[in-house]
Amino acid sequence: MQTTAPVDRSELESKVQDMYRQVALHPEGEFHFEMGRALAERLGYSPADLDRVPGGAIDSFAGVGYYFQLADLGEGESVLDLGSGSGMDTFVAALKVGPVGRVVGVDMTDAQRLKAERLRDASGIRNVTYLKGYIESLPVESVLFDVVISNGVINLSPDKAKVFQEVARVLKPGGRLALADIVTEVQLPAGIICNSTLWAACIGGAMQQDDYRSGIEDAGLRIRTVRDNPSYRFISDNAQSASRKFGVKSVSLVADKPA
Repeated sequence: MQTTAPVDRSELESKVQDMYRQVALHPEGEFHFEMGRALAERLGYSPADLDRVPGGAIDSFAGVGYYFQLADLGEGESVLDLGSGSGMDTFVAALKVGPVGRVVGVDMTDAQRLKAERLRDASGIRNVTYLKGYIESLPVESVLFDVVISNGVINLSPDKAKVFQEVARVLKPGGRLALADIVTEVQLPAGIICNSTLWAACIGGAMQQDDYRSGIEDAGLRIRTVRDNPSYRFISDNAQSASRKFGVKSVSLVADKPA
């Protein structure tokens, strides 16, 4: 499995940080992808849940699928969100786990994380915490969480194998990984993989779907369900072209860590 793509990591991090800073600060701007409440509802988020989530987090929502029905969060569970952005999924998770549960979001982009913290504090939400960090090296202890979630983020990592190893490390035995992400039906050519702008747009870093599943399984997790998300679509010409040519698509899945 390809674990490290031939892309300049420092340039990639800069592009990703810049793009998602703009997502946080200027959600009305033009991006390769859709954002906001209309997208969330089309992907499957409950309007009733969204009504209870801070509106600013929904405005900057740039997820690629809905996986909460697969996650099946229960009262009192502990949840870690990889790449938590402006916080929408952490707030939805907080609704599911209730006041005795807890949710931790990890994000490397200061503008996203600070926005989520402001929205949390203004809304009086008490069971959500945010940490600055990278999903390849999570700033949390091992065997700590019942569930790890992520939405449209792992494709941005240049070392997905390390991400899945970190997921396995922080999950409790019997815990589960539930996510939505971008994958491809065929391997992307080097010209796209090396394009940091397309990578930051959730395309250049997309892994071939069989390799993606192998990465999860190689980390010691067992995949239970995988579903395509046909309601997700790219909106820029470059992104749509790549989607048609290489089968770039959104999937949701759930996997568990053996007890």
